[in-house]
Amino acid sequence: MFRTLFILIKKEFLQIFRNKSILAIIFIMPVIQLVILPLAANYEIKDIKIAVVDHDKSTESRELIRKITASGYFKIINYGESYNKAYAEIEKDKADLILEIPNNFEKDLVRENNEKVLVAINAINGTKAGLSASYLGQILQNYNQQVQLEMSPELESAKKISGLEIVPTFWFNKNYNYRLSLVPGILAFLVTLISGYLAALNIVQEKEIGTIEQINVSPIKKRDFILGKLIPFWILAMIAFTIGLLVTIFVYKIQMQGSFLLLYGFISVYLITILGMGLLASVYSETQQQAMFMVFFFMMIFVLMSGLFTPIESMADWAKYIAYVNPVTYGVDGIRLIMLKNSGFRDLLPQFGFIIGLGTVAISWAVLRYRKTN
Repeated sequence: MFRTLFILIKKEFLQIFRNKSILAIIFIMPVIQLVILPLAANYEIKDIKIAVVDHDKSTESRELIRKITASGYFKIINYGESYNKAYAEIEKDKADLILEIPNNFEKDLVRENNEKVLVAINAINGTKAGLSASYLGQILQNYNQQVQLEMSPELESAKKISGLEIVPTFWFNKNYNYRLSLVPGILAFLVTLISGYLAALNIVQEKEIGTIEQINVSPIKKRDFILGKLIPFWILAMIAFTIGLLVTIFVYKIQMQGSFLLLYGFISVYLITILGMGLLASVYSETQQQAMFMVFFFMMIFVLMSGLFTPIESMADWAKYIAYVNPVTYGVDGIRLIMLKNSGFRDLLPQFGFIIGLGTVAISWAVLRYRKTN
């Protein structure tokens, strides 16, 4: 058994190393994507284009505009007294929102201690609109507090001795760095993508070039054939994960909080499951194109509903059920727990249990479905 398995693994490695494009996919693609994707997938929105309609042109209105531009999030692309011109900038997609400051803004603010401004937001991009409104709302709130303290200095002392003071503490991410959670998730996605695609295309390639017929009539057992197909790609996927982990540590300076042994143990089990699912896709496919589209279809669902970019808790109820049977969800969650929270084996029992169960089903299904026929 072991001699036959060794020969099959050797044959797979020889076949892999003949194809230079596969080597580039395995070793170069993860590094490039892991460097580029976290820089492109930015959770912060800056250079928000704002059109200001200032009917007052007073000291207070200029101070409000100064605070908005000093925040670093907003860039004034139009300043004037015409709302219609500002609205035309939004219609041309040159502005993201309009801030209109009314007449007598300073006078009403000083005398009445009450004034309103108009904020009109281009909500075609809902995410950008929501963040823009949040940023601008926070700036207006801070400006309002500043004006109140200038008019009533006694409020400062009253504020210090009354009420509750909220001091937030961000656990496991003190500086609120979004890359700290994004990079480990992208690392899980990349090893999933590589191992899933390669496993799915492997047996199909044998079908297309005709060597599967020679294997079928040979005295090789089905068990040895399946293991001979999975083990080489499992080894290469582990190497790709190691390269990605080095990029994570040395390029993004993300400190490893947990155990490397536990991390590699978790990834080992996770990759077996993903390879089993890729193998299952290859069993049902007749051509590499068919296998590629099948894996692409499931990968898109897995990634978008894994909690990598959006929290699972914010999804609709029907989407949560899909996310909870998604292997990438547990892969992303497991890597984050180990790298960022120093979670132990007991903390990862739900992730281990689901992945082992899914891997057992996928590999058993693929083995039972594959038939050695002439």
